[in-house]
Amino acid sequence: MTENPVIGVLALQGDVREHLIALASADAVARPVRRPEELAGVDGLVIPGGESTTMSKLAVLFGMLEPLRERVAAGMPVYGTCAGMIMLADKILDPRAGQETVGGIDMIVRRNAFGRQNESFEAAVEVDGVPGGPVEGVFIRAPWVESLGARAEAVAVHGGHIVAVRQGNALATSFHPELTGDHRVHALFTDMVRAVA
Repeated sequence: MTENPVIGVLALQGDVREHLIALASADAVARPVRRPEELAGVDGLVIPGGESTTMSKLAVLFGMLEPLRERVAAGMPVYGTCAGMIMLADKILDPRAGQETVGGIDMIVRRNAFGRQNESFEAAVEVDGVPGGPVEGVFIRAPWVESLGARAEAVAVHGGHIVAVRQGNALATSFHPELTGDHRVHALFTDMVRAVA
């Protein structure tokens, strides 16, 4: 068990800085990851929010998609928020042309399911495994999970829709906990990394 695991944040696009701050508050050594050699040096990885189609294209462009798939398939702990949840889905219900995912969670997700940018909202969400009451979730053009396979487990529901999922060493949320100053979800993920680092 590593007390201060090295956790990367995929820094191709999206809200990287906020995740680095949240991870540091959970006593992780947090660093941005843009290249395969940087990915090789981390114990776990956060895939941030952003725009999933752009992130997919940049992952291909930077030579990151296959190394990401390999590390996730090999059991590296990974946490995806919003677009990161889409990137971790084995299947997207409504993909854009050419959109690819890293995969790793047996789920089907719907992009922008909660509405457009101007329909963004915050809500208190009970997340299994996170002590201390509800987490304030920020939903920005957020996806939801349409269905789960046998290996994946819903860990939070909002408005009748699955908004957080865990499968082994992989965790995903529709919402952005990194934008609230409440770093308990990142602490949970850091503990997941510690358990295997």
